[in-house]
Amino acid sequence: MATVFTRIIEGELPGRFVWSDEACVAFLSINPVNDGHTLVVPREEVEHWIDLDLGTWEHLTRVAKAIGVALQRAYHPEKVGMMLAGLEVPHVHIHLVPIDTMADLDLGNADTDPDPAALDETQETIRLALAELGAEG
Repeated sequence: MATVFTRIIEGELPGRFVWSDEACVAFLSINPVNDGHTLVVPREEVEHWIDLDLGTWEHLTRVAKAIGVALQRAYHPEKVGMMLAGLEVPHVHIHLVPIDTMADLDLGNADTDPDPAALDETQETIRLALAELGAEG
């Protein structure tokens, strides 16, 4: 059975995409910890990051860096946190979160009912920052 991320990638479920290429996509978390909380996900369904081929892992981290730079530019946090947890969905995904404290990486603090208009605005903010940086994705 396809993961929720595969269903988003294939358009069966809605997603607010900020990046898409042949190997991966990035979309907003539906339960953001902070504005800008983005997931970088390989198109291929792989459950554990240590099972990714090295080329895919390297690509994911390049994309995560580009989006991280855009998040830093758009939101001006202390840092952009990067986390691999992997227990919530059995499909590799990198969490990118603008953070000012360690609590900003606690998925237990996620907003379970975010405002759709705010998510739309966040998506546009990240896309604009990526475009300003000349990122291709």
